[in-house]
Amino acid sequence: MKSIERLVESIILASRWLLVVFYLGLALALAIYAFSFGKKLLEFISKVMVLEDTDTILKMLGLIDAALVASLVVMVIISGYENFVSRFDNGEVHWLGKIDAGSLKVKVASTIVAISSIHLLQVFLNSAQYTSEQIMWLTIMHMAFVASAIFLAFIDKVMKGSHVEDEGQDHEERKQDRA
Repeated sequence: MKSIERLVESIILASRWLLVVFYLGLALALAIYAFSFGKKLLEFISKVMVLEDTDTILKMLGLIDAALVASLVVMVIISGYENFVSRFDNGEVHWLGKIDAGSLKVKVASTIVAISSIHLLQVFLNSAQYTSEQIMWLTIMHMAFVASAIFLAFIDKVMKGSHVEDEGQDHEERKQDRA
C-alpha cells in the first residue's frame, strides 16, 4: 500500500512540470506582443512630427501601458516557474527578489492598477469621445482594481505577520524545551 502512495505522490509532484507549457506559451505570447509594440513604436516615430501634444502623450501612454503588460507577463513567468516548478540553478533571478504566491498576487494587482490608471488617464485626455456615464463606470472599475490591490496587500501583510509570529513562537518553544 505504501508503494501505491509513493507512486501517486510522485505523479502529483511531477505534474508541476505541466506548468512549463503555460510559461513557454506566455513567453511566445510575449514575443508576439513585442512585435506589436514594435509596430506601435514605428507608427509613433513616423507621426511624431505631426502629432499634437495630447496625441503624443496618448501614444506614449500606450507604449508605457504595453511595457507594463510585458513586465507583468515576465513577472508571472519567472516567479511562477520558480514558485511552482523548479528553482533557477544559476541564481540569475536575484534581481526579482523572493516572490511567493501572495507577493506575486500583490505585484500583479499593483501592475493591473498601474495599467488601469494609464487607461483612465488616456480616457480623461480624450474625454470628448466618452459620455459622462462611460467615464463614471471606467472610474468605478479602476477604483475596484485599487481596492482589490489594497485588500490583497493587506492580506499578504497579515499572513506574513502571522508567519513571523508563528516562527517566533516555535523558536521560543524550542528554547523552553531545551531548558
